[in-house]
Amino acid sequence: MEILEEQHSGVSVFKVKGRLDSKTSPEFEQTIVKALKDGSQQMVFDFKDMDYISSAGLRVILKATKDMKRSNGLIILCGMQDYVKEIFEIAGFDTFLSITETFDDALKKF
Repeated sequence: MEILEEQHSGVSVFKVKGRLDSKTSPEFEQTIVKALKDGSQQMVFDFKDMDYISSAGLRVILKATKDMKRSNGLIILCGMQDYVKEIFEIAGFDTFLSITETFDDALKKF
């Protein structure tokens, strides 16, 4: 897995490439925790190049969402492949997470 972190007009953007599973999710979690500690209140998780997500990856996203809500922040997910989006739907995450088709759509939510 590769994580590319960028800033776009005060929004922290995390582009995930590869697999987000039990082996790689701790690294993603540490990246998010660091951004929260650094004061990030707006995040986009760009999953355009993510091939797979496991329950461990979902747990990291759930924890990040809870942490962000406590600080009145917002996380938007975007660019999911259909099979990745289906995992979010089966898990019910699409009912409480904001998911957009494109990166540009995600940025418009802020």
